[in-house]
Amino acid sequence: MKGMSQFAWRVVGALFVVFLLTPLLLVVFFAFTNRGLTNFPVDHLSLRWWQDMVDARGFASALINSLIIAGSVGLISAVLGTMGAMGFARLPKRRAGIAMAVLCLPLMMPPLVLAVALLTAFVSIDIQLGLHTVILAHLLFTQPFVILVVYARMATFDYSVIDSARDLGATPLQAFFTITLPIIRPVVIGAALIAAALSLDDFIITFFNIGSGNTLPTFIWGMIRTALKPTVNAIGTLLLLLTVGSTLIALWLTRYRG
Repeated sequence: MKGMSQFAWRVVGALFVVFLLTPLLLVVFFAFTNRGLTNFPVDHLSLRWWQDMVDARGFASALINSLIIAGSVGLISAVLGTMGAMGFARLPKRRAGIAMAVLCLPLMMPPLVLAVALLTAFVSIDIQLGLHTVILAHLLFTQPFVILVVYARMATFDYSVIDSARDLGATPLQAFFTITLPIIRPVVIGAALIAAALSLDDFIITFFNIGSGNTLPTFIWGMIRTALKPTVNAIGTLLLLLTVGSTLIALWLTRYRG
């Protein structure tokens, strides 16, 4: 009876996995077909839609904008998040937990509410919308992830090595760059990649705060409003490779090594 129950749960779990992965696999598959419609049967595989993607008007600028925003968010999040995590690690656990709970409040808000709130804030203080406003908006919901990841590493950090360096005459800055940063560098890079992946994949907040111009998600939205061409599948596959790839690298870098 117990064996049958376990088997049933495994079947249910497998069905959920298939249900979640099938749409993604279909997007990737139809990005390499030659048909003008995303349906079966498929005659043969082709790179036709990838060429159409590269030739699409506005694709290059959307890709560049996405990379600029994601790269900036990842870099700034790494710097500010590391500083914040190091400060929280020096606090009592209760105070650090309260502070991080406050920082995580944007994550608990619906993205649409957060997008409208940020748009209202930018307009009210007369800040022109553009890539810089998107970067600021993305930092609001990516920063907590970086702080939490780096804080988890700093909570188990051996501060005696820093104290030894200080006793030998190193300044706080020298101790950070020669001891602390080399030890936590993989975690910081991994956290920055997570922030970049979240930024790269965002649509709602970007759509409300970018003004003119496009990123890859908003570019896809503009394309499907007129016609559902398989070119969208190629762009979606590219976006999937960028986000999943950076996330997998980040998970590998931030994994616990004992």
